[in-house]
Amino acid sequence: MRKVPDAVTERLADLGNIQVAVPVLALAMAYSVRRSRAWAPALTAGLAMALVPALIVPLKEWTARPGPLEPWAAGYYPSGHTATAAVAYLGAALLVRPYARRPWPLPLALALTAATACGLILRGFHWPLDVLASCFLCVPLLLAVRRATGRGPGREPGQPPE
Repeated sequence: MRKVPDAVTERLADLGNIQVAVPVLALAMAYSVRRSRAWAPALTAGLAMALVPALIVPLKEWTARPGPLEPWAAGYYPSGHTATAAVAYLGAALLVRPYARRPWPLPLALALTAATACGLILRGFHWPLDVLASCFLCVPLLLAVRRATGRGPGREPGQPPE
């Protein structure tokens, strides 16, 4: 059985670090404000990122789930790194998507989030369910960003939110 080298899985897992993911979102927020002159979408994405710890940390404390490689330690469910990656990269994609000539932002964001999740699982930092739960928990936050960007249900691209 072939193993993925630790250096690769560690780099993938690091994509969910605040120091890596949040600057990507911040740049997308700045770009969105510069292009649209509207602050609401960028502020909604920033608020979504700020709400990640408020959503994840209480669940970690409540469940006190041990990790795959550290059965004596607790607080692995849900994955904060996955939630950070999902909200940062997908939020950034939602902000940039209206200005992209091709549909690259969302596939790239999904790939970065999936790479983070795979790195966390292969490295042994999280169980697959930890990662999956984080993805589901981020859906409401990302739907708020989507709505703020004017791409909600029944809206045409570029049409302002109500």
